[in-house]
Amino acid sequence: MALGPGFRQQQRQTQKLAMTQRLQQSIQMLQFNVEELRDFLTQKALENPLIDVDTNWNANHASLSTAKNVTAHDDFIERVSTSNQHSLFEYLLDQIHLTMRDTKLRKIVLYLIEYVDVNGYLKVADEQVLAATQATPIELLDAITLLQQLDPPGVGARNLQQALMLQTENDDSAPNLAYIILEESFDALVNRNWAQLAKKYAVELADISSVYDYVRTLSPTPGAAVGQETTGYIFPDLIVTQPTAGQLALKTASMAQPVVKFQSRYYQQMSQHDDQEVTEYLKEKKSEYDWIASSLQQREATIFRVGTAIIERQSAFFLEKTKSLKPLLLRDVAQQLQVHESTISRSINGKYVQTDFGMFELKRFFTQAVSKRPTDGELVSADNVQHRIVALIKQEDKEKPLSDQKIVQILKSENVELSRRTVAKYRENLNIPASSKRKQYLKTEQ
Repeated sequence: MALGPGFRQQQRQTQKLAMTQRLQQSIQMLQFNVEELRDFLTQKALENPLIDVDTNWNANHASLSTAKNVTAHDDFIERVSTSNQHSLFEYLLDQIHLTMRDTKLRKIVLYLIEYVDVNGYLKVADEQVLAATQATPIELLDAITLLQQLDPPGVGARNLQQALMLQTENDDSAPNLAYIILEESFDALVNRNWAQLAKKYAVELADISSVYDYVRTLSPTPGAAVGQETTGYIFPDLIVTQPTAGQLALKTASMAQPVVKFQSRYYQQMSQHDDQEVTEYLKEKKSEYDWIASSLQQREATIFRVGTAIIERQSAFFLEKTKSLKPLLLRDVAQQLQVHESTISRSINGKYVQTDFGMFELKRFFTQAVSKRPTDGELVSADNVQHRIVALIKQEDKEKPLSDQKIVQILKSENVELSRRTVAKYRENLNIPASSKRKQYLKTEQ
């Protein structure tokens, strides 16, 4: 039987769409925590008879920790670092703190994210931003560009067209014409005026159809997936130990990781059928298994590389069990590993390392430098300052609690200069009441 004239085009188009979807799912797999990854693979096993998933999980396993018992930190720090739910605003705020230095542009971006709605769209007029931040039009444009470079792709867009363009720009596998068609001929694409577009760009109808199918895989609400409720259990991805004094060893927490197995017996049985449709079906499902197995290996290798870079930078924390961390930004690790910052962000989000003295989310080890000591030029991280504030308040006279201004003066005497507003922000982040409330609480106890 002769095949229709459009068969080859349709096959090529379908294969390209499948490749694009697989790339997006590989990115998702990197971003998933252990439990989300297990759920994803379990669903794949239901859809593919050649895939078997060993979850390697027991709810009573000793490696589990509830969200209320994540770390061995003091009470103030523990309350801050154990939350496993984030709104889109908090997710963007974390990225800004981890990727941008304290400049005027950063302040403008911080203002902008207050007007990003739950779907990821920027809902504020330029005139309002210019008036509120005293920015120039060029500075505003630069700040919006920085916002639109954050994860998830498409965030900070003004409208659907721009959201799709931003996602396409961030996707190396996007069809060559996708971005320019979205930019120049969005309405024609939406209305499926394919013949008009094919003539305009001097390409085949199948090429325009491929762009259309690709665009359909993008999200019209890029921010909606962030902030969904997550589980209360925490599974480690990495384990760090001290085999000998002064040395650290890192390994993957294999006990918690799901394992994908190939159903070879079923594959061999089905391969004996002399049926072209069965042969094509097995080929497709075998290809999907190979892709998933490869993506899992890549995911594990990426997280391990990121974990290694973190431990190299923050070795003092693990060796001396100190609560002080050195300044570290996403861009620092991205440059060291020669990958994009978004890859680092996905690798640390919801991923945990287990130590002899607690379990910590990887993103906790990224902290911005907030000051530089004039005496020795050493950078002081936000983490250093927060732990110092905790220590000062623990040692304070309970009858005369330290005010934020007094803490500013003490820190200044230690060659760390911060504003009173910054100290207040750190105190609030640590869930420590103001001095007046601490004194009032003492009277209530008495």
